[in-house]
Amino acid sequence: MAEFAFVDAFVSIGGTDLSDHVRQVTLSVSADELDKTAMGSTFRSRIGGLKDWSVSVEFNSDFAASEVDATLWPFLGTTQTVVIRPTSAAASSTNPQYSGSVLVSQVNPLGNGVGDLATVSVQWPGSGALARATS
Repeated sequence: MAEFAFVDAFVSIGGTDLSDHVRQVTLSVSADELDKTAMGSTFRSRIGGLKDWSVSVEFNSDFAASEVDATLWPFLGTTQTVVIRPTSAAASSTNPQYSGSVLVSQVNPLGNGVGDLATVSVQWPGSGALARATS
């Protein structure tokens, strides 16, 4: 897959595919930056430390059974498996799948202004390793 329009992302939370409600998804991965500069150095020297990740998702609100609110509300305060792919196609070398457990530390059932499209935005920290699969 070369350049593409991001219009078909796959997002599953706790085993429930909510892709048809996703407006935006961001997967952030980082590593701590550890300074190992020693006396006599004239430039800093660094190594990578612990890795961290989080996922941010904006959903179109939906209060129907088995949809966004009914899925997310019971997950509050628990860890759940998140699976994300660039497209809804099966995982492959050109459509990698990222998966891991997140702490559902917050849910925002409501929070829009008058006349706005009703949306739900969440950001959850990873809880353990993030896996990347290509098959």
